[in-house]
Amino acid sequence: MNRRTFLTSAAIASTAAAAAQATCASRPAFKLKYAPHFGMFRHSAGKDPIDQLKFAADQGFTAWEDNGMMKKPVELQEKIARTMEKLGMQMGVFVSFSGFGDDRFVTDTSREYQDHLRAAMKQAVECAKRVRATWTTVVPGNVSQKLEMDYQTANCIENLKVMCEVCEPAGLIMVLEPLNWWANHPGLFLTKIAQAYLVCKAVGSPSCKVLDDLYHQQISEGNLIPNMDKAWDEIAYFQIGDNPGRKEPTTGEINYKNIFKHIYQKGYSGILGMEHGNSRPGAEGEQAVIRAYREVDGFEI
Repeated sequence: MNRRTFLTSAAIASTAAAAAQATCASRPAFKLKYAPHFGMFRHSAGKDPIDQLKFAADQGFTAWEDNGMMKKPVELQEKIARTMEKLGMQMGVFVSFSGFGDDRFVTDTSREYQDHLRAAMKQAVECAKRVRATWTTVVPGNVSQKLEMDYQTANCIENLKVMCEVCEPAGLIMVLEPLNWWANHPGLFLTKIAQAYLVCKAVGSPSCKVLDDLYHQQISEGNLIPNMDKAWDEIAYFQIGDNPGRKEPTTGEINYKNIFKHIYQKGYSGILGMEHGNSRPGAEGEQAVIRAYREVDGFEI
């Protein structure tokens, strides 16, 4: 290849790349704040988490979530927060407490255990400040086989009130996530929306609300929209995944276009975390995820 041909080819490639970038950057924001997570677009954006954020913003996503945020180095947390602020993106949930394999949350109200809960939430508050997060996921852990459910519920409520003592002054909202017992998390205490609603009403704090994970609830109880409506004033966050498979919307049985329209019409302005996998591998699968969200976000208003 001679120099002129090389320069011409390079110019064409550069122009094409610039045009592709401009097209990508001009993609409109979605109607709702769907939040991808790190790794979801790694084949398209590369391994660098900052590049993944920029890629998602170019696709029209205005939110992000990261269950493992508290495990990341402080310097990276701060860099993520600065990048999201520049991109106009909002941080969703990170997990601050999950009692998987442990029933102490519903059986133990000792001073020692409650001090442990206070310490955990103090760490969550500090992380939330760094990453500018409003919500943190809390999973109360396992059900006990040695104590009646009403006592367990009372203990759960008491421990959550202790955690709220730390969260309320900081403006951090714990979102309690009911998880399905059938496919993913057998043996957990919190499994249904009505149960989480009861607990939050009893706690009575703006820092204790419900995370409605529609994937889990389709398995646990179905009836997604009616349950959503009945618990609406205690729901602060949604997560998404189709069933079966826990992949992007349109790959399973849940009519997400209708659900998202319903959520939008109710005036929801919060985040919907994309806590699911990709149904197809590689960059092609990542584009399929984006197309799926364009489809289900295409409801008429």
